[in-house]
Amino acid sequence: MHRELITFEVAGQVFALDIMAIREIRAWSPATRLPHVPPYVAGVVNLRGTVLPVIDLAARLGWRATEPGPRHAIIITQSAVSHGAQLGGWIVDAVSDIIAVPADALQPPPAGTGHDGVMPFLHGLIAAGDRMVMVLDLAALLGPPAPGTPRDADAQAA
Repeated sequence: MHRELITFEVAGQVFALDIMAIREIRAWSPATRLPHVPPYVAGVVNLRGTVLPVIDLAARLGWRATEPGPRHAIIITQSAVSHGAQLGGWIVDAVSDIIAVPADALQPPPAGTGHDGVMPFLHGLIAAGDRMVMVLDLAALLGPPAPGTPRDADAQAA
């Protein structure tokens, strides 16, 4: 049995999400900022009448915030939550391709790799050709901010 993943780039690294969680991929459109949200929340956009949060994936992973432009994309994901489906948009540098991998190809992240901001969000790693693809855990990405994460720029200044 094979598993299909969408691969994409963020800050020069290759990541993937299960294709079943992807609702659509759209071109970058500016998001409306909201007050008192974590700094990785870029804002919200209108998706055919639905207000959709847009998250800067680089910032969510603990890296420098993205300065999005026309070359960036927003990956719209849908995940099951207790009260229905939760939609979210993720700013990425570029969407690469769809890969099919054997279900048993997913390897756990290596132990002892430190406390990198990425590790809590990884489902595992897959060797795809000559590159390593980091498969993200969507549920972890949608979870609460890490303890000590400021809620907004005002909180950082305080």
